[in-house]
Amino acid sequence: MVKEWLKKNWLYAILIVAALIVPLFVPNRYTFQVVIMCCLMAVGALSFNLLLGFTGQASLAHGAFFGIGAYGASLLTINLGWSFWIALPAGAAISALIGMIVGIPTLRTRGAYFAIATMCLGEIITLIAGNWMELTGGHNGLIGIPTPTPINIPGIVNISFDNQTAQYYLVLLFLLLVIFFMRRLVYSLKGLTFMAIRNNELLAEAVGINTFQTKLLSFVVSTFIVGLAGGIYASLIGSISPSVASLKVTFDFLLMTLLGGMATLAGPIIGAFGLLVLMEYLQFLQEYQMIIFGALLVVVIVYFPRGFFGAYLKFKEKMKWKKAGM
Repeated sequence: MVKEWLKKNWLYAILIVAALIVPLFVPNRYTFQVVIMCCLMAVGALSFNLLLGFTGQASLAHGAFFGIGAYGASLLTINLGWSFWIALPAGAAISALIGMIVGIPTLRTRGAYFAIATMCLGEIITLIAGNWMELTGGHNGLIGIPTPTPINIPGIVNISFDNQTAQYYLVLLFLLLVIFFMRRLVYSLKGLTFMAIRNNELLAEAVGINTFQTKLLSFVVSTFIVGLAGGIYASLIGSISPSVASLKVTFDFLLMTLLGGMATLAGPIIGAFGLLVLMEYLQFLQEYQMIIFGALLVVVIVYFPRGFFGAYLKFKEKMKWKKAGM
């Protein structure tokens, strides 16, 4: 059975093995940190892609839910002394709960109205994070956030997350779990209803799909996953500020999804790695980064509407038909 799976999915097997041996080839700590952040932001981009790429809902508050997950997990560990492994899903659950509360009124709107409503929400959350001094620390943020609680099974294993290698494997594990979950979800019957709404919401309603409940489910699942990414980010970085919930984070997720390719599982991952590496190389152009990325986004929309991975799939399909003589 394993042999048959490897034969059908040999490329995935190679990529997983390559990901597992990355620590052996990273030249320095700085590069290693960039790789870890790429994997982490890929989780956020995948959650954004579930909502935009597969369900067709353009939320502009995803950075805010990333921040809610970060603040939620951090406050639970700092103020209540909770273990990271309990605080992380709890923080993500808070993000999902707020997502459900917000989604109930906003998802009854369509198109640009939903995008505007979520953008306003994102700005409100950023303002709250910057001004609620007693809870969030205001613009000074939170510092001294502990690293993930060590996994200690006496006589069997003792894993501490105070080094980059352990942190990398932690983030990689979450990334693989999210990819597995997303694959099972989007190719299930429920995933087909997501795509039916994306393609034609009125037709989906006509055939009996409860579009509101389906969009709300997609929104809640998406905000839970991005909340997980935010909680992990806070624990690994050790400090957060209101900028973690800013519109720029949402724009980064949007850019990663569009560059890599919407409605694909590999696209947001490719976009996350490509964008963050490009940002590191363009640090000397800090003031002009948004202009450069805006121009890049226009080029992608015009010439690669399905993103770079979508363009690869299109080329692959074209070569397949050409080989078949059609």
